[in-house]
Amino acid sequence: MTMPTDLPGTDDIADLLVVGAGPAGLAAAVYGASEGLNTLVLDREAIGGQAGTSSMIRNYLGFPRGISGMRLAQRARMQATRFGARFLVGWQVDALVPGDGRDPIHEVFADGRVIRARTVLISAGVDYRRLGVEPLEHLIGRGVNYGAATSTAGEMKHKRVFVVGGGNSAGQAAVHLSRFASSVSILVRRPDLSETMSDYLIREIAGRPRIDVRGCTVVVDGGGEGRLQWLRLRDLSTGEEQTVDADGLYLLLGAEPHCDWLSDSVCRDDHGFVLAGRDVPESFWIDGRPPVALGTSVPGIFVAGDVRSGSMKRVAAATGEGSSVVALVHGYLGEA
Repeated sequence: MTMPTDLPGTDDIADLLVVGAGPAGLAAAVYGASEGLNTLVLDREAIGGQAGTSSMIRNYLGFPRGISGMRLAQRARMQATRFGARFLVGWQVDALVPGDGRDPIHEVFADGRVIRARTVLISAGVDYRRLGVEPLEHLIGRGVNYGAATSTAGEMKHKRVFVVGGGNSAGQAAVHLSRFASSVSILVRRPDLSETMSDYLIREIAGRPRIDVRGCTVVVDGGGEGRLQWLRLRDLSTGEEQTVDADGLYLLLGAEPHCDWLSDSVCRDDHGFVLAGRDVPESFWIDGRPPVALGTSVPGIFVAGDVRSGSMKRVAAATGEGSSVVALVHGYLGEA
C-alpha cells in the first residue's frame, strides 16, 4: 500500500491540519479522514508521541494481553492512511498564524513551508522535563536516556538500572527493563506510587522481585568514564546521600507542553498548557459564550491530548478527545 505522504501544494487547503501524531492526533486523523475531511498530519518526531515509546500498554480497551505503544501507533497510522489522511513526519512546526475574516484560513509554518487549513488541531503532546544534573546530560545515549528507550533495554542485560518517575510510563519502562536487568530501582519524590500510577501497574511491580521502589529519593549527581557508571542519590526525608553503582538511567519526569510555536492569541495556563472550553478567559468568549469543549480561544483551532490544560495524561483519554474533536470540526465548518 502506498502511504499518501505527498507534500501539500501552494493551493492546497486542508479541512483539518493535525499538529502532533500521538494518540489524540492519530484518533483525529482516523475519524477525520473517515468522515470525508481533507486531513493532514504533521509531527516533528516518530509517530506515536510519548505513548509510542511505551513497551507495553496493558489497560487499553480491546487488548487484554497488552500492546506496545509503537505497534498501536503504527496500526492507527495505517488505518488513517487507508481513509486518505496524509502524514508528514520529521516536520518541525515553527509558527501558527490564525486566520481572520469571514472565511478564516489558518497558516502553519513548518520546515520553510506554509501549510494552510480551515481548522487546526493542536495535539503536539509534551516533552519529558530535564533532570537538571549537568554531568548526566553529557551522558545521554551512553547509559542515560530520556523516555523509555525500549530499543536499549537489551543492552541492560544483567546490569543495574534506575528509572526516575512515578507515572504509568515509568512503571511500564521498569517492568520491561526488569526482563533484562539484574535490578531496577524506581526513584520518586513522593513516598510511594499510589498517587501517580495506575493500580494494575503498582501490583505488577510489587510482584516482580527485580524491581524496588525508593520513595522520597532524587538523583543529585552521576558520572563515569565514557558512559554512566555511578549515581548519587539523596533521601529527601533525611537529607542523607548515597553513591550507587549504575549502568542505566531512564528519565520519565513528567510533562512540559510542546507548544512554544503557538501565537499569543491561543490562551495557555501558567504552565504553558493550552486552555479550552470554559477554561478560556471570558475576555476571549464570543457573544458571551465560551468556546466548545475542545475549542481554544481562537475559532477553528482545537486542542486534544496531553497538551490540553487539565487533561488526564492517559492514552485512552487522549484517543477519546482526538476522536471527539472531529464532530466539533464538522460543526465549525458547517457554520463557517
